[in-house]
Amino acid sequence: MSELTVLGSCGAWPEPGRACAGFLLVHEGFKVVLDLGYGAASRLFEYCPEGRVDAVVVTHEHPDHCADVSALGRARAYGLPDEPRIPLHCTPGTVRRLEAMEPRPHPTTIFDVRELGPPREVGPFRMTTFLLPHHVPNYGVRLTAPGLTVAYTGDSGPSPILAELARDADLLIADATLQGPSPDETPRLVSTAGEAGYWAERGGARRLLLTHFWPGSDREISVAEARQEFSGEVLAAAEGAHLRFAG
Repeated sequence: MSELTVLGSCGAWPEPGRACAGFLLVHEGFKVVLDLGYGAASRLFEYCPEGRVDAVVVTHEHPDHCADVSALGRARAYGLPDEPRIPLHCTPGTVRRLEAMEPRPHPTTIFDVRELGPPREVGPFRMTTFLLPHHVPNYGVRLTAPGLTVAYTGDSGPSPILAELARDADLLIADATLQGPSPDETPRLVSTAGEAGYWAERGGARRLLLTHFWPGSDREISVAEARQEFSGEVLAAAEGAHLRFAG
């Protein structure tokens, strides 16, 4: 049995009682964290005491996706100083952000930093990445193991690349920052819930988990809009929610 736990679901800043982007995926006992924004570390520690995780993937450098990697680093540096460094797959900008927050101990003494881009093995997974439209370099992440594929957009404007990211995935975790009709602006750097549903359908994903909600949004509206475009199951990410995968 594999499981995804939602650590945080907000974009930009966390609503009261919630946190920004963060997910914990456990497969064959291997624990990989996908993003760790404001407030997400406290929830991570509920499931991984002392920050006992096997890998971290950060899609891009915005603090609502990476700020609490610093908290994880502190937990490891002071609580488990003799443990091996945690593989951290991220952009160079992410490391610069972490270094600015906490230069001593330097992030590279806690994390084994590996720049996102080329495909690679991450524990039991084969990880492939897709550069997607956003304000800063942002990589959609696809993690594949026998019998399981989980894809995550990070933040992304609408793009045909999203269909490839989502191709036949058991779960697509997708940016649904906005609601309503697609804004008439160029370039588009975040998505609507309807657009998340559209690309999930084009990619043939089995389930769609909407996330990165703008604070104050009515999430049921987002779910309804995504269902107009996607024929599979649509869920709204909520802190503490668990999604299980058979196999």
